Amino acid sequence: MALKFESSVKHIPASQERVYNKLSNLDNLQPIRERLAEVKNQLDGKIEDLTFDNDSLTIKVQGINLTLRIVEREPMKCIKFEGDKTPIPLNLWIQILPVTEEEAKIKVTIGADVNMFMKAMVSKPLQKGAEKLADMLTKIPY
Repeated sequence: MALKFESSVKHIPASQERVYNKLSNLDNLQPIRERLAEVKNQLDGKIEDLTFDNDSLTIKVQGINLTLRIVEREPMKCIKFEGDKTPIPLNLWIQILPVTEEEAKIKVTIGADVNMFMKAMVSKPLQKGAEKLADMLTKIPY
């Protein structure tokens, strides 16, 4: 059963191009890793570690490593990720749209392929995850 979880639309005070250029190369997210210690407290210790390179991001959550790899870049508009050996088949999109010359809006969508039993277990955490990720993306300095 394919499920989709969408964040609300978030506004970022930077151009669509600046947002895309920052997020399409995950090496640019080094400042997030440096702030992880202070963010950990806000997330009740759920995120234990965060590592990444140009094309992939691994988050350690409650002892489980989740790796997302960029599988497609649609310049200025969308970055698509796919789960790599994740406990359930998972994908994630970050959509970026212009609002003005110096403002963009984003939306995070998480897709998961689960059975009926798993649906009850994963729906709430994945919906919260999409929203928290979108919030986190608004706090990055572009």
